[in-house]
Amino acid sequence: AQGLQDIRSEAGTRENEQRVLARRSDGRQVIVEVAAHGSGTGFTSLKDGSTDLAASSRPIKDGEAVSLAALGDLRSPQSEQVIAIDGLAIIVHPSNPVGTLSVEQIAQLFSGEIDNWAALGGKPGKVHPYARDDNSGTYDTFKELVLAPGGRSLTASAQRFESSNQLSDSVSGDPNGIGFIGLPYIRQAKAVSIAAGDSQPMPPSTTLIATEDYPLARRLFLYNDPQLSNPWARALIDFAHSPRGQAIVDANGFIAQTVQAVKVAADAQMPADYRQLAQQAQRLSVNFRFQEGSATLDNKAHRDLQRVLDYLKQHDKLQHKVVLVGFGDPKSDPERAELLSKLRAMAVRRELAKQGVLFREITGLGSELPVAANDQDNGRIRNRRVEVWVY
Repeated sequence: AQGLQDIRSEAGTRENEQRVLARRSDGRQVIVEVAAHGSGTGFTSLKDGSTDLAASSRPIKDGEAVSLAALGDLRSPQSEQVIAIDGLAIIVHPSNPVGTLSVEQIAQLFSGEIDNWAALGGKPGKVHPYARDDNSGTYDTFKELVLAPGGRSLTASAQRFESSNQLSDSVSGDPNGIGFIGLPYIRQAKAVSIAAGDSQPMPPSTTLIATEDYPLARRLFLYNDPQLSNPWARALIDFAHSPRGQAIVDANGFIAQTVQAVKVAADAQMPADYRQLAQQAQRLSVNFRFQEGSATLDNKAHRDLQRVLDYLKQHDKLQHKVVLVGFGDPKSDPERAELLSKLRAMAVRRELAKQGVLFREITGLGSELPVAANDQDNGRIRNRRVEVWVY
């Protein structure tokens, strides 16, 4: 799209760095520097002006946002771009009989509280944890989602890696190994199913990660200066959000934000009305979520509105074919939980109705069918969601 020629890449001056070189039509050379040293280094580089875009596998931290406040609000829709969804897979050796773990058990394994596989029904053997290094956004996410809720720390005996591929290959070569990894790096290891709180165990499947129901799903971000003036960087952001950009996300093993209709198997644990919905309709591979403590849609949800609208137009679903189902966290009064969940669904309805969508039904199921534990803020936020179903 930029009309460049002779595009090639070469190794940078340090490990995990690359230079992309190309030639413009007027003969001038273009050089793009790419460095992958962990999410935190991207925010440091934004602050010192040495980068235009910072890729991050976690949201910006409060301290980083304050540190970068001179640039503007890094949490604004202009600065925070969700470009893909990833899942942290918990991997073990293919011969390990343990196939399901709770988030609590994973925390115990990586903190050293459980140090023998026999305690979980596996073959007797000392647990060998493998972890990414401290600069890694993958490690930050693991700490936040797994270790921090129980106030735990990673055991000092864990082997640390800068390379995800090396970590995965080490686990698949160690019958007592366990590691955490981004979805594209499972390689020859075995990924286990994971339960959080009262949720059903979930494998790291494409649909469960796309909807962010999988307990260890995470967003992958690009952050930029709100006053971004580099047209090349702006073009890359726009491309990343486009269907062609999302196809590249998918081709590299991450989860694209492309909306698809998926048949969900009805089961006896579902509320009766929801079970009937599952039998008769299909669920879209997107959930709408909200800013913390608010009925305001978050940055990803604002982009998802257009994606859902495009899907409905392409598949002739604009007129009385759509059902919105709101969910939430438990309240002392179940009726209040149900009301709040329906209000979330109404917030999504309002935005889509502006674009001409007429709905078949809007409903709220309160705290039913949790996808995360409700004893932590992070889990409660994940449970506050709106599903989209189509007939």
